[in-house]
Amino acid sequence: MSVAIQIKDVPEEVRDAIARRAASRGQSTQAYLRALLEREFRAERNRHLIESLVGRRTLAMDADEVVAEIRAGREADE
Repeated sequence: MSVAIQIKDVPEEVRDAIARRAASRGQSTQAYLRALLEREFRAERNRHLIESLVGRRTLAMDADEVVAEIRAGREADE
Protein backbone atom coordinates (compact mmCIF):
# COMPACT_ATOMS: atom_id res chain seq x y z
CA MET A 1 0.00 0.00 0.00
CA SER A 2 1.30 3.42 -0.91
CA VAL A 3 1.41 6.35 1.47
CA ALA A 4 1.61 10.07 0.83
CA ILE A 5 4.64 12.09 1.92
CA GLN A 6 4.57 15.86 2.12
CA ILE A 7 7.69 17.99 2.42
CA LYS A 8 7.31 21.58 3.56
CA ASP A 9 9.63 24.57 3.40
CA VAL A 10 11.48 23.48 0.25
CA PRO A 11 13.32 26.47 -1.22
CA GLU A 12 11.95 27.60 -4.59
CA GLU A 13 15.28 27.08 -6.35
CA VAL A 14 15.36 23.45 -5.16
CA ARG A 15 11.77 22.88 -6.30
CA ASP A 16 12.55 24.45 -9.67
CA ALA A 17 15.69 22.35 -10.14
CA ILE A 18 13.78 19.16 -9.31
CA ALA A 19 11.03 20.13 -11.74
CA ARG A 20 13.64 20.73 -14.49
CA ARG A 21 15.33 17.39 -13.85
CA ALA A 22 11.99 15.59 -13.92
CA ALA A 23 10.98 17.32 -17.17
CA SER A 24 14.34 16.49 -18.79
CA ARG A 25 13.61 12.82 -18.08
CA GLY A 26 10.04 13.07 -19.31
CA GLN A 27 8.67 12.50 -15.80
CA SER A 28 6.35 14.34 -13.51
CA THR A 29 7.91 15.80 -10.39
CA GLN A 30 6.05 13.16 -8.38
CA ALA A 31 7.38 10.28 -10.48
CA TYR A 32 10.91 11.69 -10.37
CA LEU A 33 10.88 12.09 -6.58
CA ARG A 34 9.32 8.65 -6.05
CA ALA A 35 12.08 7.05 -8.16
CA LEU A 36 14.69 9.04 -6.23
CA LEU A 37 13.32 7.79 -2.89
CA GLU A 38 13.16 4.21 -4.16
CA ARG A 39 16.80 4.36 -5.34
CA GLU A 40 17.85 5.69 -1.96
CA PHE A 41 15.98 2.87 -0.22
CA ARG A 42 17.61 0.20 -2.43
CA ALA A 43 21.07 1.69 -1.93
CA GLU A 44 20.66 1.62 1.86
CA ARG A 45 19.29 -1.94 1.78
CA ASN A 46 22.22 -3.04 -0.39
CA ARG A 47 24.70 -1.34 1.94
CA HIS A 48 23.29 -3.28 4.90
CA LEU A 49 23.46 -6.53 2.95
CA ILE A 50 27.09 -5.97 2.01
CA GLU A 51 27.99 -5.03 5.59
CA SER A 52 26.33 -8.22 6.85
CA LEU A 53 28.53 -10.28 4.51
CA VAL A 54 31.82 -8.71 5.60
CA GLY A 55 33.93 -11.32 7.29
CA ARG A 56 31.70 -14.21 6.28
CA ARG A 57 33.18 -14.90 2.88
CA THR A 58 36.60 -14.67 1.37
CA LEU A 59 38.00 -14.84 -2.12
CA ALA A 60 40.19 -17.78 -1.08
CA MET A 61 37.38 -20.35 -0.93
CA ASP A 62 37.75 -23.69 -2.69
CA ALA A 63 34.89 -25.30 -4.66
CA ASP A 64 33.66 -27.38 -1.71
CA GLU A 65 33.50 -24.30 0.52
CA VAL A 66 31.56 -22.42 -2.16
CA VAL A 67 29.04 -25.27 -2.46
CA ALA A 68 28.68 -25.44 1.34
CA GLU A 69 28.12 -21.68 1.55
CA ILE A 70 25.46 -21.78 -1.17
CA ARG A 71 23.67 -24.68 0.51
CA ALA A 72 23.77 -22.95 3.88
CA GLY A 73 22.29 -19.82 2.32
CA ARG A 74 19.51 -21.78 0.65
CA GLU A 75 18.66 -23.62 3.87
CA ALA A 76 18.52 -20.33 5.77
CA ASP A 77 16.02 -19.00 3.21
CA GLU A 78 13.66 -21.93 3.75
